[in-house]
Amino acid sequence: MKNHTACPLRQCGTKSYYCPVELSIQVIGGKWKPIIIFHLHRGGTLRFSELRRSMPNITQKMLTRQLRELEADGMVQRVVYPEVPPRVEYSLTDLGASIMPALDALGNWGGHYERMMSAQEAPEDKTHGIDMTPACT
Repeated sequence: MKNHTACPLRQCGTKSYYCPVELSIQVIGGKWKPIIIFHLHRGGTLRFSELRRSMPNITQKMLTRQLRELEADGMVQRVVYPEVPPRVEYSLTDLGASIMPALDALGNWGGHYERMMSAQEAPEDKTHGIDMTPACT
């Protein structure tokens, strides 16, 4: 058995963390950030409205908040064009694009999970293959 020692508290900008996974989750964690990154990777440079259409369940307020956080963390670039009406475009930075292998692996795992759950005999069976028949009747 491996001997795990406590990691020291570290600092990266305004983020405090004990291990790199914790830092990664602070940057891209949550319900929407990985999806935003995925759509920007797939679609390239997108306007706010294009991003919003690609994620119909996100609110305008939440999309704005998540984009601001991703921008502050160096994952997304925001460009404002001095036009009337104003045009704002979002794209992944090189740092933002560097997370794609991890998100691709997560997507592959999601496909595997879906196949495994779909292969169960009884979809309503939540026992995950465990025999729940009482021993005595």
